[in-house]
Amino acid sequence: MLDKLDIARSLREMGMLLQIKGENPYRARAYETGADALEELTDDLGELIKARRVTELKGIGAALAAQIAELYQTGRSEQLEKLRAELPRGVLELSQVPGMTLKRMKALHEALGIGSVEELKQACLTGKVRGVKGFGAKVESSLLEGIHRHETRDERILLVDALEIAEPLLAQVRACAATEQADLAGSIRRWEETVADIDIVAAADDAEQVIDRFARSPRVAEVEERDASRCTVRFSGGLRGELLCVPPRHYAAALHDRTGAPAYLSALGALARELGLTLDEKGLLRGNKRLPVKTEEDLYRHLGLPFIAPELREGVDDLVDAASRDGRDEGLIEEADIQGMVHCHTVYSDGKNTVEEMALEAEAMGMKYLTITDHSPAAHYAGGVGLDRLKQQWDEIARVQESVSVKLLRGTESDILESGKLDYPDAILEQFDVIIASIHSRMKMDADQMTRRLVSAMKQPVFKIWGHALGRLIQRREPFACRVEEVLDAVAESRAAVEVNGDPYRLDMEPRWIKEARKRGIRFVVSTDAHSTNALHNLRFGVGTARRGGLRRGEVLNALGPAAFKKAVRPAA
Repeated sequence: MLDKLDIARSLREMGMLLQIKGENPYRARAYETGADALEELTDDLGELIKARRVTELKGIGAALAAQIAELYQTGRSEQLEKLRAELPRGVLELSQVPGMTLKRMKALHEALGIGSVEELKQACLTGKVRGVKGFGAKVESSLLEGIHRHETRDERILLVDALEIAEPLLAQVRACAATEQADLAGSIRRWEETVADIDIVAAADDAEQVIDRFARSPRVAEVEERDASRCTVRFSGGLRGELLCVPPRHYAAALHDRTGAPAYLSALGALARELGLTLDEKGLLRGNKRLPVKTEEDLYRHLGLPFIAPELREGVDDLVDAASRDGRDEGLIEEADIQGMVHCHTVYSDGKNTVEEMALEAEAMGMKYLTITDHSPAAHYAGGVGLDRLKQQWDEIARVQESVSVKLLRGTESDILESGKLDYPDAILEQFDVIIASIHSRMKMDADQMTRRLVSAMKQPVFKIWGHALGRLIQRREPFACRVEEVLDAVAESRAAVEVNGDPYRLDMEPRWIKEARKRGIRFVVSTDAHSTNALHNLRFGVGTARRGGLRRGEVLNALGPAAFKKAVRPAA
């Protein structure tokens, strides 16, 4: 009999094998969805199977429920065994090598019996691959290069993608009976926009039991190293993960040690030495005596510092800034501080949901107001709202307002035109409750042209919020060229604020520029740039980025209530 994690692992394997075979991607995805449901399951799986209620789980239909029951009751799956028989040995491992297609795997397996990356490497190095029909020296060389990339891979993935793996994994570790505490650490806890690996720190007296649970996660493709307190793994897709399990008395110090960036920890260690202390992964030593560190706050108190939030543990500057606050670190923005959703799209432009659907979701989230900010006419590619449809939208907002308690604000995401003017006539702009001003076109202007364009936009008489400031898409599009500090000077001198965009593919503006803006007394909004009801829940990414920039709640306009926010952002002077 298999438990739910073993079954989830089998479902993921079936999904991956189907993908490799080139089957319908929706069918392959169904197995992934089923695995997700089992990993999150808190009820007794055996009881659900006995009562024939497995189909009540999200995303699981009758056919998948039957496979789960078969695995649970017999410990095997006829479907999985059939897939394994149809495909070459080692296909999952070999599929991680760039350039290895199913056709190539089959040919190499039939000709040379290759079923692992190491066997493929040796066959390439000894010149055997080039002798297989359809390969040759060029393909052999490219496969060797692919193997090298596979063995030395250190690719970073988006934070949002890393969390899809990390959060279920953390839940599994916490569900272990031996676990007393567990948290994500490293770059995820610092809310960095990209992640190279997943770090988890756990506290338990029985570390072996916790490590077993971690290593058996269905998402783990390979256990690379394991000892009494650590386990390093590779997940499907190549991302690395590590669990450190320590005795409960060392948990706070270990979590701190695994959270800070190297430069930050080095600077903190130097400060400790100046005080006659030694900082290590177990906490602080004065000579041979270990100081009590039950919480991270205790550690900072011993060093004479205020608590420094995980998002601010990046470098020396963060430490210097903390030391200069003399113990004052009140008001770093939190998700609970946000009272209204800003920068939200509907079906009037390129959103997926109606005004009413967006309003009901915001209301369910406990929000007090929601800005409807669809694209302006210049964004024709996104269904920008022309004057003829604008009145229709305003009428709909008024109708929906009668049936919801969340306050709806009429807004626009107005394109910053090439000249620096805002889309829509001034007389129309002044009738909105809120204006997001963004660049969506002509992004390849040189720095001089773009700076003039943005400065002109910020100096427009209406109050506006500079949206997704530098137009970046993380790992896909670099920020456009401009003299950012000059634009921030213009923002500070004008009726304007800056958006911290919570779209996990944007996270714009970057923390370094948030810090520069704060020096100028500029105000902010933390937005979702939501194009659907689901995307409203991206707020946490915006808050994480804002915290990395050191934003306090008093600097965030949508931490204000509805009336105060509406007054603060009113376009007309």
